[in-house]
Amino acid sequence: MPVGPTTRRRQLGADLRRLREAKGLTLEEAGGRVGISKATLSRYETKEGTVKWPAVDALCREYGASDEERLALVELAKGAKIQGWWRSLADPIPDSMNLMLTLEDEVVREDHYACMYIPGLLQTRAYAEAVHRASEAQCPEREVQHMVDIRMKRQELLERADPPHLWCVIDEAALRRRVGGRQVMRDQLSHLLTMARRPHITVQVLPFSTGAHAAAVGSFAMLRGPARELDVVYVDLLGGGLFMEKTQELERYRLAFEYLSAQALDLETSAETVDRISKEL
Repeated sequence: MPVGPTTRRRQLGADLRRLREAKGLTLEEAGGRVGISKATLSRYETKEGTVKWPAVDALCREYGASDEERLALVELAKGAKIQGWWRSLADPIPDSMNLMLTLEDEVVREDHYACMYIPGLLQTRAYAEAVHRASEAQCPEREVQHMVDIRMKRQELLERADPPHLWCVIDEAALRRRVGGRQVMRDQLSHLLTMARRPHITVQVLPFSTGAHAAAVGSFAMLRGPARELDVVYVDLLGGGLFMEKTQELERYRLAFEYLSAQALDLETSAETVDRISKEL
């Protein structure tokens, strides 16, 4: 999978920090040697904002990086300015969704636990419209359609020649919650079964009989990058979303997803459960 601008930017920050610490320099010392402020260098390392590739080149030389590594990091700095397809949309999108699209365009795997609704990447258009109308009661229909268009466009990443692996653990409550009416739900569950047959999509059902479990607090998604240190957890909140990338937070959610997957039904039984719920409609 191609590496996008956000992955490049995050990888660049991590590598610059690693090189500086290996050299035994503080932010102030390293910045002073190449003529940039401590605050600017800190921003470079914490993956925030844009970077200037000549500064990256100078830092690498000061840190004693090999020519191969220096050139690779300079290329990362140059490529971090490339923008994704969503930047050309006529209507604005929420900041949290903007970042979600940026990250999602570069993942190699997504792990979703869904307790309220079917994960967005597996939703039909009618189901997505019903979800948006319910969650954004005061939102004009034009804006609802705009957000649904974005969701449908997002799903194209599953159609790539080398798509990311999507692993979803879906709570039985999300399967039984009647969104948009009987026919919308029948179509949605049928679509879910069809998508689950693809080799790069894994769907498990977490049944009510499981009882208490590792993620009773709510839905989340772990976006996994080309390297473990590039993983991010996304938690959907009312009016926005929360992104987490601290090591302790990531480990907590990784472990939670492992437990959820272990507690959920196997693939065959999950498919049978979805089919049975669909027929009950």
